[in-house]
Parts: sequence; C-alpha cells; structure tokens
Amino acid sequence: MAAVAETDPAVYASYESKWSTLPDSSEAWLARAREVSEVLAQDAAKRDQENKSPHAEIALLKHSGLLKLLGPKKYGGGEQPWSIGYQVIREVARGDGSIGMLLGYHLLWSTTADVVGTLEQIERTHELILTNNYFVGGAVNPRDSDLKITPDGDHIIFNGAKHFNTGGVVSDLTVLEGVLEGTDAHIFAIVPTRQPGIQFAHNWHNIGLRLTESGGVKIENVRAPWTDALGWNATTKKPEEDTAVAPGLFAALLLPTIQLVFSNFYLGITQGSLSFAAKYTKAHTRPWPFTPSTLPASSATTEFYILERYGNFFAHLRAAEALADRAGSHLTALYSKYSGPSRSSLTAAERGEAAEWVASVKVVATDVGLRVTSGVFEVTGSRATSLSVGLDRFWRDVRTHTLHDPVAYKNAELGRFVLTGETPEATWYT
Repeated sequence: MAAVAETDPAVYASYESKWSTLPDSSEAWLARAREVSEVLAQDAAKRDQENKSPHAEIALLKHSGLLKLLGPKKYGGGEQPWSIGYQVIREVARGDGSIGMLLGYHLLWSTTADVVGTLEQIERTHELILTNNYFVGGAVNPRDSDLKITPDGDHIIFNGAKHFNTGGVVSDLTVLEGVLEGTDAHIFAIVPTRQPGIQFAHNWHNIGLRLTESGGVKIENVRAPWTDALGWNATTKKPEEDTAVAPGLFAALLLPTIQLVFSNFYLGITQGSLSFAAKYTKAHTRPWPFTPSTLPASSATTEFYILERYGNFFAHLRAAEALADRAGSHLTALYSKYSGPSRSSLTAAERGEAAEWVASVKVVATDVGLRVTSGVFEVTGSRATSLSVGLDRFWRDVRTHTLHDPVAYKNAELGRFVLTGETPEATWYT
C-alpha cells in the first residue's frame, strides 16, 4: 500500500508550551476552544483540499487540553458537563468542521464507560485516557453487520469489518462493539489502535469532512480481556448488576448524547460559514448595479438584499443554537441526576423526552445548516465559488454528515410525539 500523506505535528509544537495548563472554568474552556478554532481557521480551506491524515490537528487538540474536557479532575481532566462539551464542539467546528467532528466523537467515546461500564471500569478508563492524553476513535457503525465476538478463556476476540469508522487512523485507542457469539448481547470494549489486527483501508475520499479519517476498517482477531468488556463481569461473563447494561435505559442515553454531538458540529460549521462569508462580503462583494432604486447601493454592506439575507440567516442560526443549548442542559441534568449507583433509576419517560429534545435539534440544525451554507453564496457573489476562497467546504461538510441517518425519520418521530405522546424506543439512532 502506498504511503498515506499526513500533516506534520511539528507545525503546532509551540502550542504545547503556550497551553501548558488546563483552563480552570467553563468560560476559560470556551475561550480555549475559540483559540483552537482560530488557529485551525487560518488554513482550513488549504488543508481540506490537501486531504492529508490529520496527525497535526490531533496534536493541536492534545496540546489544547480539549481532549480532557469532560474527564474527572483527579486524573487530570476538566470535569466539565456535557452542556459545555457541546459548546466547545461548536466552537472548534466553526474553524474546521472535520476537527470539530473528531473532537465530538472523541468526547463521546472517551466517556462511553460512564454510560455502559461498571463503576470500576469508569475509573480505570478515565485514568488511562486522561493520564496519557489519548485520542479515542471508534469503529461502531450500526448499518454494517456487527463485529462477531468469540469468548476465549479470560479474553474476547473481535472479528469483522466496518465500512466507516471515525478518527481511527489518528487514534491511540479504538472503541469496538460487537455481538457475543451465541447470544444477542452487545459488548463495547476499548482497545489499543496500533496492533496488526486493526487494518485501516485509508479510503476516505468524500466530498466533505475530509480530515475525519472516516474510512473502512478490518478487525481481525483483536483480543481484549473480559475485564475490559464494558458493563460485564469478567468472572460470570454476564452483565454486572451495578451498571445500566441489563435494564438498558441509562446505557441507551449514549445514542441521544452522540446525536446531539452531531447537531452541534453542524451548527458550528454553519456559524463558521456565516462568519467567513461576512468577512468575504465586506472585503470583496460588489453591490448589484441594476436595481429598481434610483441609485444602486454604495457597497455590499448597505444593499438591502444582502442585509436581509444575512439577518435572516443569523436569526435562524441563533434560534438553533438556543435550542441546542436547551437540549444540552436537559441531557446534562439527567447525567447529573443519575450518575453512579443511581443509574438504573432512569425512567423510560425521562429517556424518551431527552431523545425528543435531541431529535428537535437534529431537525432544525440540519435544515438551518443546509440552508445557510448554500445560501451564503447568494450574498458573496460568483467569485466566492472559487476553490481558492474555500467557502464551499462548509456546505460540503454539513451535507456529508447530515446524511448519516435520514432526518425525515426524526420529523416523523417528532410527529408521533406531538400527536400521540409516543416517545421512541431506544435504537442505534434514537
């Protein structure tokens, strides 16, 4: 196989000392995220076109401390709630949608044990990830056949393939998920990425989110100890009673949690497109000379049509952001209420209501994202379609991931909720 082109981590080496300490408040974490976003935005269009494996960008995230945002302070984490995590994802995605997406997936995978693991596994996993400042990828694509898990004494063995994984090529650890042989039971485990049994296809050549390394992966005889089977007892080879794996409700929060990750990087990308377009309009866009008015506008920033479009885009984007924050606070409250041993007390109604908040955000963020990232060309002009400008990357990024699972099904799900009060059963997408 030909060598894979990579970005060079040395380009961001100076930030390791600049960001040598972690932020100490929610506001400081958001400020750090804005700094990272500004660094990435400087050459985001160029890096998107080069489509190199983002080793440098992951190094930048490591230097920034953002990978540690949600983890407990006793292991070196920021101990921030998901409500702040979602806002941080948005900020980074403003500068570079691919890296905002990678950060979002990492935050989900690095806290997976919190949702489906035992209390001991939660502590051990946080310590491993945080003390080593690891980046976590995942090979969990529900549309593909599940990986097959074979028990082998004190170990389980994963085999199979996924058409898509996210960030695996640049990760230190990879989340695997499969079905235990002879059962319908699913098991998550976090394994070291750099091993012969994890073979990446290096075939992510899509129109958008080009730096997310979301291509295929083959899993061949990858072993993990039973002690790393999240939520399972290594002695009995059955789900532990101190987790929500058996009743399933708390574990099923994993799905709305990641769905809200998606919506927040959609919104961040869309915010980035509006900001980028506004700078371009002020610097380069010319007013239209043929108008019904007696005199054409003196500049693009005084032309009614352009002002009206920007104002409308901004209003809808603000509304979407407010909805996303409301949903983020709702999920955060559930995590706070049902942390630790009380996880099994989460009710179906509470989980269902959270899922509907998140579905609402997905619908609105998708609609607004596609509308704004395509509409900004109307207020920047034909010259803004040049590849050298790079305005197209925002639409390509949003369009690529909003196809992840059809938003039409979210609309119908919400319709059932409105008409019948029915909340969705937990699936891999709700």
